[in-house]
Amino acid sequence: MSEIIPVIEARGLYRHYYQGSQVVKALDGVDVTIMPGEFVAVMGPSGSGKSTFMNICGALDQPSGGSVKLDGRDLAGMSRDDLADLRNEVIGFVFQQFNLLPRTSAIANVMLPLRYAGISGPDAVALCERALTAVDLYQRMDHHPNELSGGQQQRVAIARALVTNPKLIFADEPTGALDSVTTVEVLKLFQRLNAEGMTIVMVTHDADVAAYASRCLHFKDGRIIDDVRQSERAAQ
Repeated sequence: MSEIIPVIEARGLYRHYYQGSQVVKALDGVDVTIMPGEFVAVMGPSGSGKSTFMNICGALDQPSGGSVKLDGRDLAGMSRDDLADLRNEVIGFVFQQFNLLPRTSAIANVMLPLRYAGISGPDAVALCERALTAVDLYQRMDHHPNELSGGQQQRVAIARALVTNPKLIFADEPTGALDSVTTVEVLKLFQRLNAEGMTIVMVTHDADVAAYASRCLHFKDGRIIDDVRQSERAAQ
């Protein structure tokens, strides 16, 4: 039987920087392994290190010390271009503010990562239609962001994250700009995607949001102070 490779494997992870003469320990020795198919919430107050953890594990920033493997590949020593290629291959990112191009249709927004991957034409259109169908927005693919609700815009952003068929979705405060009803809709979508096999790492400061994940990492002062397996809250 072949060995299952962790999606993320961090060992002794540090990220220190200076503010004037003061050393800020954004991460201060983090060890964590995230396996395929997990739905992990990363919790903690502002400044606890959770976003720094996401940025380093997402190959957007470099640690001061320690190591990170993404899908079994050590990020140390990789060139900027290689890191960009790895991000586009392995990760889909979802952010709080959607980051959609306002004068572009939903399907054109979803197509952006495919352009970076060199995929175009009918193949790209088919992949975008499949991703929008997965988030229940096939009928709205020609609508612009200003013609969509906040929840629909976030679902377009999730479709954009899915379109390259990544192994991992990083969601950074994905419900922070949404009302409570729409928040539940988006979390229910994440649960469904996870049930279909997608690995999801979701950064949040909200315990109610974190309760929808099956595992919760609690950060404080740059360290993981708790790593809890939990029963997922049913999204009503």
